[in-house]
Amino acid sequence: MSDTTDVSTDAPARESAPEITTESIVEALLFSTEAPLPAARIAQILGVGDAGDVKRHIETLNERYERAGVSFRIEAVAKGHQMLTLPAYNPWVGKLHKVRAESRLSAASLETLAIVAYKQPVLRADIEAIRGVAVGDMLVRLREMNLVRIVGRADEIGRPLLYGTTRRFLEVFGLQSLRDLPKLDPDRPDVVPELKVVEDDETVGGEG
Repeated sequence: MSDTTDVSTDAPARESAPEITTESIVEALLFSTEAPLPAARIAQILGVGDAGDVKRHIETLNERYERAGVSFRIEAVAKGHQMLTLPAYNPWVGKLHKVRAESRLSAASLETLAIVAYKQPVLRADIEAIRGVAVGDMLVRLREMNLVRIVGRADEIGRPLLYGTTRRFLEVFGLQSLRDLPKLDPDRPDVVPELKVVEDDETVGGEG
């Protein structure tokens, strides 16, 4: 597989224009997406080679990044590949994500999310019974933020939806697993602890 890919363009050629190689295209694709991109999909977009070729290009890129001392690498994540910052930068990246998340999560959102986290799999009706207000729109918003997902249906009349948290939820709140959630008070099982976005989110820049 050639390292150089011919790319036609209507723009006039410039001496300062960088040489477009297969590796640079792989890099551009990964740089432009926030979700893990499978090697096979990258190969499909390139139109040449296969997933194995793409993985070799990624290895070459990572070797180049290491020599240059940059703050990121291309990592294998969720059956794909993604550009991620190195763990050493988590304290600063975590603060950035903390500000972003807290600006988007209201107190009502956090309360609803906490109930889902502790009671999952949980029905919307059960969440509303605890909160005392309708939560339909809130659940939609939390699903759009990839913090809550539908995990199944209850075995009762109407087969209502059951809700649970996502892997992204663990990342945002700095949890390795749901076992790391603060313990419930056994005398007040319906009172869930307040959730807080961690300041130094060690999972940010780790596996996505």
